[in-house]
Amino acid sequence: MDASVISILSTVFIGVFAIEGIWWIVWMAIAASRKIMANFYFMLVTFVIWCGLDIYAVINMNVNFAVIGIVLVIIPFIILPGMVKIITEYQRGVLFRFGKLSGLLGPGFNVIFPFGIDRVIKVDLRTFTIDVAKQEVITKDNVPVNVDAVVYFNVFDPILAITKVANYTQSTTLLGQTILRSILGQHELDEMLAKRAELNEKLRELLDEATDPWGIKVTAVEIKSIELPDTMKRAMAKQAEAERERRAKVIFADGEFQASQKLKEAAAVISTEPAALQLRYLQTLPEIAAEKNSTILFPIPIELFNVFTKLVEDKKEKQ
Repeated sequence: MDASVISILSTVFIGVFAIEGIWWIVWMAIAASRKIMANFYFMLVTFVIWCGLDIYAVINMNVNFAVIGIVLVIIPFIILPGMVKIITEYQRGVLFRFGKLSGLLGPGFNVIFPFGIDRVIKVDLRTFTIDVAKQEVITKDNVPVNVDAVVYFNVFDPILAITKVANYTQSTTLLGQTILRSILGQHELDEMLAKRAELNEKLRELLDEATDPWGIKVTAVEIKSIELPDTMKRAMAKQAEAERERRAKVIFADGEFQASQKLKEAAAVISTEPAALQLRYLQTLPEIAAEKNSTILFPIPIELFNVFTKLVEDKKEKQ
């Protein structure tokens, strides 16, 4: 190979190797700063070997070593990109090395072993919402109802969520359905309708306790709706109507009782002055006469008839 060509190739290889070496060193610094020491030592050893081969290829530049130099240029593009794993802020990465649990990766730029040595499973730490499908529940008083609920949960331990359960979302959903049926079946219909807040808290506690070994935190359980059969709806409507009628009759009777009490008090006052009754009667006449077709009755005191009766008896005695 011509000396000028070799010189040009040497210059090109030195420039490329310098850029790739700086790139490699930066990644090594990132691994060291994040205290991923196993990856740092692996990159350090491979970097030293790669640099040694580069220097040897540049010093002994010829046709054969030019091919070796091209291969060495390609090596960083094969090794380094496969070692990058970026974790977002709301995620954590569970790291497996040779299939064995190795640790937990935090958010940001992470360096792992390439070629399938390391495997990272990302876990979302945000709150999930699952809609528990409608469940047919037989209440304690033997009333069939359809109930659905919403469960809010999040992962507080990513390692447990990956290693202790195959699919934590599906498992939490199925467990929520089971607990919903079992708990609501222990209560009567009136309790389900009147004590929904207490039932929500009880369901949350039981579901949270069951999912705690999976690294799952259940923050809330809300019963969305309780659907009743049509016959039960009609019966409840009749019950509500009867209750309102009962209240109306009680109120009416109470009003009559209070009115009778007042009439009694008024009669006691009028009885002290007999003329007051006649005055009250005269006050009532204008109200009666307001109607065009009205008949006015003048009550005659019984005492007046006694006077006439006595006169008749006296007349009979004289005869």
